[in-house]
Amino acid sequence: MKFSGPLESQRLSLLLEMAISREAQMWKAHVPKIQPNQDVAISPRQRDEVIQWLAKLKYQFHLYPETLALAISLLDRFLAAVKARPKYLNCIAISCFFLAAKTIEEDERIPVLKVLARDSFCGCSPAEIRRMEKIILDKLNWDLHMATPLDFLHIFHAVAVSSRPQLLALLPTPSPSQHVAALTKQLLHCMACFQLLQFKGSMLALAIVSLELEKLLPDWLALIIELLQKAQMDSSQLIHCRELVAHHLSTLQPSLLPNSVYVYSPLQQTLVTCNRGAFHRQPSSVPGPGFSQDNGRPEAPVTATAALCPRLPAPAGGCKAGSAKRKVEEMEVDDFYDGIKRLYNEELAPEAVALESMGSVCGADVSRQEGSVSPCPPLQPVSVM
Repeated sequence: MKFSGPLESQRLSLLLEMAISREAQMWKAHVPKIQPNQDVAISPRQRDEVIQWLAKLKYQFHLYPETLALAISLLDRFLAAVKARPKYLNCIAISCFFLAAKTIEEDERIPVLKVLARDSFCGCSPAEIRRMEKIILDKLNWDLHMATPLDFLHIFHAVAVSSRPQLLALLPTPSPSQHVAALTKQLLHCMACFQLLQFKGSMLALAIVSLELEKLLPDWLALIIELLQKAQMDSSQLIHCRELVAHHLSTLQPSLLPNSVYVYSPLQQTLVTCNRGAFHRQPSSVPGPGFSQDNGRPEAPVTATAALCPRLPAPAGGCKAGSAKRKVEEMEVDDFYDGIKRLYNEELAPEAVALESMGSVCGADVSRQEGSVSPCPPLQPVSVM
């Protein structure tokens, strides 16, 4: 696929114009009616928590990032039109998630409603979800096609690559789609922050793109000004959004504990970062999305390793779970890459990418067993649970 040329620029400009127009029609009703008093209405914390829950369901059911982005947008649109009570939030969220899946996913990937209701632990029956679907569709005038922040992220990134071809050589990842995948992870993290809901989806996407381009291009500011003019945005708002986004994204990387030491226990033990003088050992595992017994929702975010492994054939030689964990960050990006590579017409299948990563990990295990390399793997910091 060509990333530059007048035809490509015209196509991207038309896509951006249509997305901006679509967003302008819906933005006035896009701020949820949420109050701090969670007994009366849904609080900001409850809204963010339910979106984090949907993010884990996306991994559990192997759905595209576009599905999660649309589900969040539908949820916020509905909460802007209706003053809902907290006890209905789970049902509203899972119904928006199901509507988004039916809108975005291929037929064979859409979860069966009975399975979705059971395995999500939403506390709703399939009949209740269908009734809530009808209510949501009525309030949204049966219009589920909207420009999500992820749509703008795709457009802005494509415009940047098209207008600055030299950016291709500066990307930190082998392909543009994998670079978009990393930015997608950041965007979905920001969409679960109520404080950032004050900005339009286009503004949020441009803030993330600008923060990334600032690290790659010397003339990044000129490119951002071009995008600002095309999207008809206010520069002062973008500066404010960039500051909040940068602060929120800093939470993606857990800070290291002072005077940390690293302990590696092979095979059945995992690597744990501890304060000096306090050593902890935990059983090693690579679990799928866990579920809390307190509220029935998936627990703390898990890696995409468990989400990918069920779809992959077992590699020869037996790959150990402890080895796979050292590639978890790369595989997490591959999971997002699965839903984005078609944007750039790249032919490499996501399963092949994941298998290549898994194969290299397994090969490292075999070589260690043969004594060709040091038996001690690279140490990496891991937060203490």
